Amino acid sequence: MGTPRIINAIKQDHREIESYYDRITKSNDKNEQTQYQNLFTWELARHSIGEELVVYPAFEKHIKDGVALADKDRKEHQSVKEQLKKFQNLKPTDPTFLPTIQSLMKDLSQHIHEEETSDLPQLEAALSDEDSRSMSKTFGRTKMFVPSRSHPSAPSKPPYETAVGLMTAPIDHLADMFRQWPDTATMPNPSTK
Repeated sequence: MGTPRIINAIKQDHREIESYYDRITKSNDKNEQTQYQNLFTWELARHSIGEELVVYPAFEKHIKDGVALADKDRKEHQSVKEQLKKFQNLKPTDPTFLPTIQSLMKDLSQHIHEEETSDLPQLEAALSDEDSRSMSKTFGRTKMFVPSRSHPSAPSKPPYETAVGLMTAPIDHLADMFRQWPDTATMPNPSTK
């Protein structure tokens, strides 16, 4: 099969995030909600930072008005990160647990729609197949080394985000070892994502 194009790699992440949201909101089992809350947070935090480090600089380089597009997407990510920071620390028994993730997902869904229907197709049109697949590989590798929790006060533009992320990621990854995960007693393996 090989490496997917960048648009397909990002769409796959989006579908996973949406499926974790569905598991959280449709479950009445608090333990299952906690497990998928951890997985949702883990995937969304890594995905967002991966986009900011790999995809948004490519917008700036390859798309007409790409700087404005990247800035708009970074601003949307900042809002999502702030909501995720609040959500990641809630317990399923908290009365704000479901309203918080529902509000977060409402904003995230709009962002996902814009990325998939406008932003990413513009980027794909500007990239060769080889460049798109190379970017996808870089995106996947980047997600292995970035923080796995939301840190909305961290910078969202390279190189500052890279430096902060490299300092924060080991702390997040250590704490991940003590979190509950679905279908396994250990945290997800980022190298398999």
